[in-house]
Order: sequence, then C-alpha cells, then structure tokens
Amino acid sequence: MFALVANAAFLAVEVAGGFAFGSLALLADAAHMATDVVVLSVAYAALRLTQRPPTDRHTFGFARTEVLVAQGNGLLLFAGAVVVIIEAVRRFGSQPDLSASGVFVVGAIGLIVNAVSARVLYRHAHGSMNLRGAFWHLFTDALGSIGVMVAGAGVALFGAGWLDPAASIVIAVLVIAAAWQLLRDAGRVLLEAVPANLDVSAVREALCAEAGVEAVHHLHLWTTGSEQAALSAHVVLGGPLSLHDAQERAGELKRMLASGFGIEHATLEVECHACVDDPHEHAH
Repeated sequence: MFALVANAAFLAVEVAGGFAFGSLALLADAAHMATDVVVLSVAYAALRLTQRPPTDRHTFGFARTEVLVAQGNGLLLFAGAVVVIIEAVRRFGSQPDLSASGVFVVGAIGLIVNAVSARVLYRHAHGSMNLRGAFWHLFTDALGSIGVMVAGAGVALFGAGWLDPAASIVIAVLVIAAAWQLLRDAGRVLLEAVPANLDVSAVREALCAEAGVEAVHHLHLWTTGSEQAALSAHVVLGGPLSLHDAQERAGELKRMLASGFGIEHATLEVECHACVDDPHEHAH
C-alpha cells in the first residue's frame, strides 16, 4: 500500500511535469509509472484472492490468479513500450522545447520514490511472482528516472535535445525486458513446466536414494501457483510392508521433499512392485 500510494501520487506529478516541461522522457516514464500503479493495485487484489480457501469448483484454490495477472501486465508493458519508441523516433532530428531544470528535478524525485518503493517491495518479493514483477517494474522505473535526469542535464548543459528521445528509447527497452521476464515466467507456470529452481533428475535421485525405495516412476513436477511447487510420483517400496508402514514411509519421503526441495504439495502412490510404465517415462 505504501508503494501504491507513493507511485500514484508521483504519477500525477510526472504527467503534469511532462506536459508543462515538454519532455517525452517524462511522459514515457509516466506511462511506465501508470503500469506500476496498475500492477501494484492488481497485485494487491490478486494476493488477497490467492488467500481464499479452495472450493468444490476450484479445488487447487486461486493461486494461479497472480500468474494470469502477471501475464496481463507483461502484455500491457509491451504495448506501452512500442508506443513510446515510435514517438521517440518521430522526435529525433527536432529540437524539443523543454524546461531542462524542471525535467531534472522531476526525474530526481522519481528516482527517490521508485528506489524507496522498490526497497519496500524487495523485502516481500521472494516467493511471489506478482510482487517480484512489481519490484522489477519499480526497479526499471528507478533506472528510467536516471535516464530522465541525464536527458534534462544534457539539454541544460550541452543543448543535446536528442538525449530526451534517446532516454525514452532506453526506458522503453527496460520496460520490454521486464515484460519479457513476466511473460516467460507466467508462461512456464501455465504450461505446467518444471519450476526453474528445481531439477527433475535431482529430485528423482533423492527419492531413489532413500532407504527402502526400489524405483520411482511417473514423476511429474509443476507449480500450482507462481512459486508453489507440486509433485506426483509412483514409488516402489521394498517389502513386505503393512499398509501402515507404507503410509509412514510415504510421509517420511514427503518431509524429505519439503525440507530438501521446498516441495510442500506432494502426492506419492506407493507400490510393492512397478506398474506398467508409460513408454515416455523413465524408471530407476
């Protein structure tokens, strides 16, 4: 909420400054700032929604809400960046009529607002694609504010009017980089890819190395939300074991997965002999 209020207030200042001082760099940064306000607002709403308990219709809960939000944010960033680049190219070769000192001051204020807001979010960004995406929005905005200050200083000291559209293009490139990262991460989750921080081979080998485990097959690893890893597998246990003993052993394996790999949601089907494998599966 602190980051949201601070960025919303500065957005109004930056838009007013962009028109008053005739700076495309300020308006480009304001466009990114507007997406930050949207990102922070929707991220807050999405996080509240992900905390709702599962229902009969949504048995996994609403963890992927923030993934859909992140994907929408990425598309919005791409569109805004393209518009800024087109306008910046059009302005090359023309001397902008802008107030360099005003541009520099607004850019300096923006740097402070973005840096402080990014610092606040950084403490909570781990474990949430939404908050990590919002953090990178603010971080690239801080870099964009530095670009705005360079443009203002260049015009004031050297009359280098080309610095304003050049700074706009740099900011737009930063926006595109942030958008690509969001789209890539969201796409991985929606396609149920293996989490980037986990290795299927390492997980399989860790399970096979446990005492009493003879084989592991039909192993699947994905994410239910942006950072919530889930696993399902068939585990062949050496026997003979009672049903109670097999269940106890499965519980121990789940605790190993949670402590060793951070996999809190694991479904293990324990077997006394290997079932017929799918030809695409690898058993150990």
